[in-house]
Amino acid sequence: MNVLSPPNRGMSHVGVATHDMETTIAFYTGILGFPVVADHVTEIGQGGRVRQVYFDIGVDTYFVFMESKGVHDIPEDFPTGINEALGTPAGMFHFSFKVETRDELASRQKALGNLGIEVSDIIDLGHADSIFFFDPNNLQLEFCWHSRQFDASDMGKRASADLA
Repeated sequence: MNVLSPPNRGMSHVGVATHDMETTIAFYTGILGFPVVADHVTEIGQGGRVRQVYFDIGVDTYFVFMESKGVHDIPEDFPTGINEALGTPAGMFHFSFKVETRDELASRQKALGNLGIEVSDIIDLGHADSIFFFDPNNLQLEFCWHSRQFDASDMGKRASADLA
């Protein structure tokens, strides 16, 4: 039994951490093309501050980075890469951004490579094609083109693969 019905409004935002907001802004705006739409600083009563920068990733959805400076209970050097922090293999936690066409996916792969960013080959996932790479915070990112909609054949599917 569902206690709440789904809101069907999509996701508002995902919040993650950075220790270097300026490098993060340069990467997400200058390389990935996501504009900054808000930049807020909260002064913490017990000392320090938290800066939140919102990147518009499309369709009223935002990727939000938070940077803390001098906040008593927040370490200055925790790992910002989620997989690294949890001790899980790369890929277990990642963020995927949609692209409109396979040509756009290939173009983004080439552009990232030309900028010296290590990027995967285009991987056929069956329902989608994807490329994977890391941001300056060691977060794994993905650009994904959905080649088809999910259907009944996607339920209970089994596959095998090697970990990268």
